[in-house]
Amino acid sequence: MPFTGKATYSNGITLPEIAEDVSDLVSINSPHETPLLDALGDANRVARSTMHEWIEDALLATHDAIISVDSNTVLGVGGSATFQAGHLVRFEGASEVAMVTAVDAAGTTITLARCYGATAAAELVVGQAINIIGNAAIEGGDASTARMTARSRYQNYTQIFSATVSVSGSELAVNHLGVRDELAWQKNLRSRELLRDLENCVISGVASFDAPVGSSTAPRTMRGLMSFINANRFVVGTDGFPNNAALTEAQLNLALRNIWTTSSGTVDLIVVGGREKRAINQFMAANRRYYNVNESYKDSVSVYESDFGICRVVLSRHVPTGHVLLLDSSRIGVLPLAGRSFHYTPLARTGDAESGQLVGEYTLELRNESAHGVISGFTA
Repeated sequence: MPFTGKATYSNGITLPEIAEDVSDLVSINSPHETPLLDALGDANRVARSTMHEWIEDALLATHDAIISVDSNTVLGVGGSATFQAGHLVRFEGASEVAMVTAVDAAGTTITLARCYGATAAAELVVGQAINIIGNAAIEGGDASTARMTARSRYQNYTQIFSATVSVSGSELAVNHLGVRDELAWQKNLRSRELLRDLENCVISGVASFDAPVGSSTAPRTMRGLMSFINANRFVVGTDGFPNNAALTEAQLNLALRNIWTTSSGTVDLIVVGGREKRAINQFMAANRRYYNVNESYKDSVSVYESDFGICRVVLSRHVPTGHVLLLDSSRIGVLPLAGRSFHYTPLARTGDAESGQLVGEYTLELRNESAHGVISGFTA
């Protein structure tokens, strides 16, 4: 029998060759989307140092709180330079207007002319807010003491994201079903993983407390949104937020209102996970109407418009369960270190394989953290 190169059983009978029926397509089901990064877009500049810094300033405060009622006209206040003589003030929850006639050297005790303009007297209590209406200066009077705010510097560290690929010479030489170039395919997979990790770190990253600059044995890590946002952290069951197990429209509006009172910006992104996205969809459930001509059932809210801004609802699987991020995207940037955006570098050969490294170095710049907010504590 001539040599055919085909395998046979021991009985010498040659079996018919059966061609493999394999689709020339490789499918991937692993989550790899980055909806928050897509919504934020590319930064318009780069970071120039592994410790990236930015500067913030603020206007003088327009409100304070009563910490003691020393007499009918003398109050202790929390701020050290909030008030000056000539300020007209209104007490929260009351119609009375008063004028500040004197402020002590420390700025923590003020003297008032009560019931200014014949307004009705209010009962003052500790913790009550005092809102400044405006300043009234005396014609021809001396200049008042200059007041100013101190600029603040904030920083975040860059974090290196890295993955290595290696394909043997044999793998490069053979034909693969569904893959034309095994090295290019592996680079594509690792790139998706690194982008996925970047989005996760932008949301939940935490910087090292002991060695934030990193060392030869400890990597640098960047702070994420959850770590940065502190001024507007709303926990259900506290701070006036109803203790609902799932997000409600009343809670969302209250959070947006509280952010609006302290910020000149506008929240335009609501970033949630799957459970909280379903809760937002239910906002319109009671008002939904369908007729016999409807052939599709729509149950999704992609834009939420309130009195405090028009917000795009972004579904990201990386937001921790039970949390809602409220963001002003104009004050957020995901910056690469100069020349260090994701790129591929071939490694020197050490054997019969082609190897390379995918590397990117990024940081999060979150300006004016009081322009953003987090709602947490949902347990449904």
